Amino acid sequence: MRVTDTVLVANRGEIAVRVIRTLRATGRRAVAVHTEEDAEAPHVGAADEAVALTSGDGGPATYLDVDAVLAAARRSGAGAVHPGYGFLAENAGFASECRRAGLVFVGPSPDAIDTMGDKIRAKAAVAAAGVPVLPGVAEDPAAPLTDQEWRAAVGRVGLPILLKPSAGGGGKGMRLVRDLTELPSAVRSARREAVAAFGDGTLLAERYVENPRHVEIQVIGDSAGCLVHLGERECSLQRRHQKIVEEAPSPVLSDVTRAAMGEAAVRVARAVDYVGAGTVEFIVGGDRPDEFFFLEMNTRLQVEHPVTELVTTVEGRRGVDLVALQLGVADGAGLPGLLGVATDGRGPEAEEAVRAALGTSGHAVEARVYAEDPARGFLPTGGRVRVLREPGGEHVRVDSGIATGVDVGTGYDPMLAKVVAWAPNRREALSRLDRALGEHTVLGVRTNVPFLRALLRDADVVAGRLSTGLVERFVEGERLPTTDPPGEVLVAGALWCQLDREPAGPVASRFALPDGWRWGGPAATPWWLGEPGRPAHRVLVTGGAEDAAVSVGGADPVRGGARLDGTELTVRVDGRTRVYTVAREGGRRWLAWAGGTWELVEREPLAAVSSPAATTADGQVRSPMPGTVLTVGVAVGDQVVAGQELLVVEAMKMEHTVTAPVAGSVAALLVRPGSRVALDEDLAVVDPTSATAPSGDPGPV
Repeated sequence: MRVTDTVLVANRGEIAVRVIRTLRATGRRAVAVHTEEDAEAPHVGAADEAVALTSGDGGPATYLDVDAVLAAARRSGAGAVHPGYGFLAENAGFASECRRAGLVFVGPSPDAIDTMGDKIRAKAAVAAAGVPVLPGVAEDPAAPLTDQEWRAAVGRVGLPILLKPSAGGGGKGMRLVRDLTELPSAVRSARREAVAAFGDGTLLAERYVENPRHVEIQVIGDSAGCLVHLGERECSLQRRHQKIVEEAPSPVLSDVTRAAMGEAAVRVARAVDYVGAGTVEFIVGGDRPDEFFFLEMNTRLQVEHPVTELVTTVEGRRGVDLVALQLGVADGAGLPGLLGVATDGRGPEAEEAVRAALGTSGHAVEARVYAEDPARGFLPTGGRVRVLREPGGEHVRVDSGIATGVDVGTGYDPMLAKVVAWAPNRREALSRLDRALGEHTVLGVRTNVPFLRALLRDADVVAGRLSTGLVERFVEGERLPTTDPPGEVLVAGALWCQLDREPAGPVASRFALPDGWRWGGPAATPWWLGEPGRPAHRVLVTGGAEDAAVSVGGADPVRGGARLDGTELTVRVDGRTRVYTVAREGGRRWLAWAGGTWELVEREPLAAVSSPAATTADGQVRSPMPGTVLTVGVAVGDQVVAGQELLVVEAMKMEHTVTAPVAGSVAALLVRPGSRVALDEDLAVVDPTSATAPSGDPGPV
C-alpha cells in the first residue's frame, strides 16, 4: 500500500484543484481543507472529503494554522500532506511537524527547506557549490542593520540594489533602490511587508542587474540520489516582481548556456540533498545572455509548472505530471520507474539513463488571470462570479480555482486561474494562448485578461526581447487597452436597459409601453451609462427594445434591437448581429464579447454629468480597492498637504497608500485599522477650506 493513498491538500484555489485532479487520476483519495469562508469553494467540491479547519478551542482557523491542518489530517485518516505552493509549502517547521505526526510531507526535507528558505544561508551554500551569485549584503537576524549601516553596506555593493526579505519570495517585500536617499524608507517598507507576509523582517540586498531576464530550472530528485533537471522556464514578464506570463523553453538561451544552467541547478539541489520537485531561479543579463547568477531556490511546486509538463518528453513521449512524480518520490519510488525509463543501473547509472531519456518538444506559454484592474493601477478587485466560461480545445489547458457563484474576496492572492497553450513553435503558442484568453469570460469580477492579450501582442514579447522591466515599460508607455466602452457596447447596454423596463405580459394602456410613444410623435428615453469611476455617456433610445433608434453622445442614430435569453443578449445593429454574454448585479451590468469585457453602471442624470475632478476636489477620500485598512496615519483636525499619506489599505497581500486629494484639515475619519472596506467606500474627509498657508508665506493678499 502506498503511503500516499490518502493525501490531504493543505491549500486552496487553483493549486488545490490541480493537485486533487492528479490524486483522483492516480487512484488516491483526496482530502481538502477549508476555512469558514471557503466552505463552498471549488477545491472543496473537487475532493473526496473536505475538513473544516478549526483551532484548538473549536473556533475557525486559517490555512497557516499548523495544528489545525495536522488535526484535519488525523480526522481524515490521511497518510500524507501535499502543501501546494504558498501558505505552508516552504515552512520547514510544518514539514517537521508532519514527520512527527507520522505523516509524509510531499516535498523536500525540513533541512533543505530551511537552508534554501533563508536567502542568506542559501547564497552561501550555492557559492560553496561553485554556482555564480550576485554581490550583496545580508542582515544578521539577531542584529538588524541601522540606517547608517545600510548606507555604508549599500555603498560597498553599489547602486542600484534590490532589497529582499530573507525568509520568503513571490515578490513580497521587494524594493528597488536607485538613490541612497530612498534607502531608509525602502528598508522600513520592505521590513514591514516581510513581517506581514513571512513573520520575519530580516532583509538582504543584492546588486540589481539592469534589463535582467528571469530564467528558472525545474529539478527533481528521488531518495536514491537520482537528481535531474527538466529544462528551463522563462519568467521575465513580471509586475512588481510578480510573474504574469511564463514560457518554456526560454527564447534567449543558447544550447551551451542551457546545459550550463541546468548543471548549475543540479549542483544547487545536490548541495542540500534535495528530494522532490523544486526550482532553481537565475538572473540572466539582458545584454549578456551567456552570463547567469543564482537568485533563489523554491523548495516546492511552482505556479508555472504546467509549461514544463507540456513540453517535457520522456523517450520521445511528450508530457509529464510533476505532481504524480512528487507523490511517487514521496512513496520512495525511483525516478527511472516513475518515468518509465528502463535501466538496471543504480546511482549515477540510473541518473544518466534518465537524463538521456529526457527532452523537450514544442513551446508552451502560460498566462495568469488575476482579479485586478489594470485601469486602476492593477489594484485588486473582488466580487461574485456571475458567469464563468473557460476556454478549451486541443493543446489548451486551464488550471482554475473559481466557479460561477464563488465570491472572490481580498484575503488571498488575486490569481484566479492559469491559461496555458502548447504549439510546435513559440509563435503559434503565443497565438493560441491569445485566442484562448479571448474565450475566457468572467463576469462579476474585473480581471486582467484584456491586459494579458495586449501584452502577448507587444512587438518585444513576440520577438522574445524580454526583461523583468518590460511590463513596467509597457504600462508606462500607456499601451494598456482602453476600458472605455465603445459605441456598440453602449448601444447594447442601453437596449438591455430598455428591455428591463418593458412589461412581461399584456398592458392596459399604450402609454405603459416604454418605447417613447406620445401623441404627436415618439420621445426618446435617455440612459446614462459608463464604467465605474469614469464619466457616463448619454444614450438615447427611441422605440421599443426590439426595434429602436439609438444615439450615443449626440451621434447619428443607428437602428437596432435586442433579445435576452438567460445570459445571452443578442443585439442587432444596422443589420449586424452580436451575441453578448451578460450578467447583472444591482445597477451594474456586465457584457462580454470577442474577448472584451465591460462593466456598465447606470447613473442618475445629475450624477452622470458631474465631473470626476469635482469628486476629488471636494476632499472626499475613497478606497481605491476592496480590502482592509492597515494603518491610519492622521487624526481628525490634522493639517495635511495634497499627496500626503493618510491611510494604508491592504488587499490580497498588497499594500496601497491612500493620500490626501487636496490640502486642508482632516474633517472626518470614517475607518480605523482593521476596518474592512469596499471599492470606492468613503474613508476620510479633508476640508479644503481650512487649509493653512505654509510657514513664512502670508498667503494670498
